[in-house]
Amino acid sequence: MTSASDGRSEGRSAARFDGFGVRFDQLDRRGFLRAAGGFTALAALPAVLAACGGSSGSGSSGGGGGGGGGAKTLRLVGVADQQKPLDELTKLYTQAKFSTSYAPTDQVQTSLRTQLGAGNAPDVHVVYPGNGSAMSMAQIAQSGMLADLSDQAWTGSIPGNFKPAFQLQGKTFIYSAGSSVIGAIYNKKVFEEAKVEPPKTWSELLEVCAKIKSAGKIPIALGAQTPWVTQLITYALVPSTVYAKNPGFDAQMQAGSTSFAQSGWRDAMNMYLELQKRGFLNNNPNGTTFEQQTSMVATGKAAMAVQVSAVLPDFRKAAKSPDDLSMFPFPGADTEADVWIPAGVVVGLGVSARSRNADAAKAFIEFLGKPENTNRWAEAVACIPLKRDANSKIDPVLESFLPLIDANKAVPFMDQAWPNPEVQPTHFAVVQELLGGKTTVEKGLAKMDESYRKKS
Repeated sequence: MTSASDGRSEGRSAARFDGFGVRFDQLDRRGFLRAAGGFTALAALPAVLAACGGSSGSGSSGGGGGGGGGAKTLRLVGVADQQKPLDELTKLYTQAKFSTSYAPTDQVQTSLRTQLGAGNAPDVHVVYPGNGSAMSMAQIAQSGMLADLSDQAWTGSIPGNFKPAFQLQGKTFIYSAGSSVIGAIYNKKVFEEAKVEPPKTWSELLEVCAKIKSAGKIPIALGAQTPWVTQLITYALVPSTVYAKNPGFDAQMQAGSTSFAQSGWRDAMNMYLELQKRGFLNNNPNGTTFEQQTSMVATGKAAMAVQVSAVLPDFRKAAKSPDDLSMFPFPGADTEADVWIPAGVVVGLGVSARSRNADAAKAFIEFLGKPENTNRWAEAVACIPLKRDANSKIDPVLESFLPLIDANKAVPFMDQAWPNPEVQPTHFAVVQELLGGKTTVEKGLAKMDESYRKKS
């Protein structure tokens, strides 16, 4: 996951790329993670979501370290999740001044795409890894709107299996601090009161949810009013229902030999609905926001929420104590050995190709690429830094994900492999319609297949 997107893209080239800007015959989804030797090499993965990354709140500041009277002032626009590390890093940087602003994912993608098209983009701005959203690296780089960062030293630290998330046609266009996972953020006190432990299989998950419900708490909080949140339960399940059984699914989709409707996506959507039918979700998820979802888990009204690890700081900030919360892989299979997880490069930054301050903006990106600064960013958003060293700090709540990544049971966020930015908003809408009882799984997946086949 990258990323959430409700925007539209400009024209693509005729070549058929995977979600990271390379042809599917060059790289399969499982090989994307295997090439780095599991999680230690993932020492690497916003963003997913990639992209997938979520967001909360908004704000702006004129902060940033001054570099003297002649210092350039850089305009920087990021998603709200980035505010903590960027506020810290812009203050540390002394070669430029900054005019910064932050907004939720859905808002910033729409407004930024408009600015890019109009030629008045900020000097430095949020970019999503790979492909599949209107503000993804591949979509905007191929339109000539991103500056080439290939000559910067930090690009040599990009693991081979992650290069497609950063690069198009061999050139690097995005900086990202590392990787994120999707799983269940849970309130440990609620679990203790219900006398349950984090489940390892789908059947165990249903049993845990039933016990939590009997204890008078909401098992799973879902903020589906916020569009990008709708995708996360699907993304958590699909690695087990689709890729564990058919690692070549993406290539088959590109070749037209399969479809969402003919695959384990059907199982994942039905499992999603099963949670609702059993009363394991909060009432009216389509009327519940990400912020409300966060509060429900943080305060103990609900036991858990399926989320990207990059938003852990939001949950911790809302809790009485950060130690009240932890995270576990959300199981999508009845056999523990068949459980796979989603992992993706987190949301990053790029430089506008039309920036009048392009050299100063690139210098700031190079500053971010220094190991100590990548570590600062990664720690602030609970992700795994691009390149680990002795000073890297991996959040302890991510430890339960490590064995799965080491065993090559992790796949990139689904949208990063979609051929156009139409599929993701269709997915958002389909989930909301399913939760609202306005469509069926069959009709919803047919809509996604139609969006996937659109030529742009």
